[in-house]
Amino acid sequence: MGHNPVNHPARPIYRAIGGLTGVYLVLFGVLGIVETSGGEFFAQDETAVLGQGTNLGNSVISAVLGVIILAVALIGRNVDAAVNKVLGYALMAFGLAGLAVLRTDANYLNFTIATTIVLMIIGQVLLVAGMYGKVGSEDDAKAFESARLVS
Repeated sequence: MGHNPVNHPARPIYRAIGGLTGVYLVLFGVLGIVETSGGEFFAQDETAVLGQGTNLGNSVISAVLGVIILAVALIGRNVDAAVNKVLGYALMAFGLAGLAVLRTDANYLNFTIATTIVLMIIGQVLLVAGMYGKVGSEDDAKAFESARLVS
């Protein structure tokens, strides 16, 4: 995308914020796995971890996504920017889908309002980290800056 900055001065901060988001998801997932172990994978009960409704399935998905986000934050080299953008959009869509099935029997991941709000915030954080974390050559940065000044 031509309007996303290249070599943004705060890109290390955005990369760290993406990594911290991954740490939060891993923490939530592990605590959820500990709390819901021995139960059904898609149990629909009152189990909550860190104020969010969860079950074993939701906890495993969160832990896996957190590990992926941590791995790409460690890799860097624009892999983190691309994966963070994709996962940001996906988590926001996932949060909306969870909101749509909140009080139905289709709420297989035991979402609550707090869970959907947290997913939307995490999605937005990852999206911003992905859009501002792109690294490029000096020529790419100069081309972006000259295009920005012309517009």
